Amino acid sequence: MTAPAQHDTDGTAGIAPGTTLAKALNRALHDEMSHDDRVVVFGEDVGRLGGVFRVTDGLAARFGEQRCFDTPVAESAILGMAIGMAMYGLRPVVEMQFDAFAYPAFEQLASHLAKMRNRTRGAVSLPVVVRVPYGGGIGGVEHHSDSSEAYAAHTPGLHVLTPGTVEDAYGMLRAAVRGADPVVFFEPKRLYWSVADVALPTEVEPVGRAVIRRAGTHATLVAYGPTVPIALAAAELGAAEGYDLEVIDLRSLVPFDEQTVHESVRRTGRAIVVHEASGFAGFGAEVVARICEECFHHLEAPVRRVTGFDIPYPPPRLERFHLPSVDRVLDAVSSLWRDQ
Repeated sequence: MTAPAQHDTDGTAGIAPGTTLAKALNRALHDEMSHDDRVVVFGEDVGRLGGVFRVTDGLAARFGEQRCFDTPVAESAILGMAIGMAMYGLRPVVEMQFDAFAYPAFEQLASHLAKMRNRTRGAVSLPVVVRVPYGGGIGGVEHHSDSSEAYAAHTPGLHVLTPGTVEDAYGMLRAAVRGADPVVFFEPKRLYWSVADVALPTEVEPVGRAVIRRAGTHATLVAYGPTVPIALAAAELGAAEGYDLEVIDLRSLVPFDEQTVHESVRRTGRAIVVHEASGFAGFGAEVVARICEECFHHLEAPVRRVTGFDIPYPPPRLERFHLPSVDRVLDAVSSLWRDQ
């Protein structure tokens, strides 16, 4: 397959209010495929079926089976093929059907996708987007609810993004597809069916910026992806208990927006990091370390973490105990004053 020339033909018509996050992702892929003939989408069941979560629904019918197609059940081969296609000028978007299914492709991810620009002294970039449905909250069994963002974030050469809102799902995915560097795009499964009244297309957001979802003065809640609604709900309930909580949605794990996080923590003097992945060596540990390094003299209490437990993902009936909850976040908030 050769790489056709790029042309700008993306649609501008909005869609009806009540858009789900999954539909926003679908629209982002549609618009980027319309915008650039080099964008190709492939993975397990993404063609005729439209993906397990229907994120690629209708793309094969619209753009043909050469640009949206199914692959064998072989994640390493999927990503290896994407790397080769990117080297020859295409812009592949591949789907790992579930987070834990992506592990066989990790060697391709860490050894080749992340290193090619550095290995070639900038001569060869690999504009590949690896879409990864991740996290719990859907009653999935083992191997269907992992949160492996720390593996990707620890690998130099990759951008790591995760949207927490419908609007960001659209804008961030388009930005990822248009970028020059490889992106691991973690999509929170529990938010696929979340709904927002938003007309698309919206603005294509720059990569690498966090956003303050709720302003506050007493403590900073740092969240991303599936824990953003949890943090916001905790902040709303906390207000009734006298806590004025600021909520930051990181959106981009790599690059990491230190400025937004540090400015917030310097204002509030207290911080809690919330994520679904296990706490030990999780991404939150890096956030805590950076806060302590740069904001130590502004802290009124130790930085807390509210995370999944350090165990393999539990059976569906137990996941509600494993995942961060509003109650666990508010308990951590109260500890910022109780344990001084």
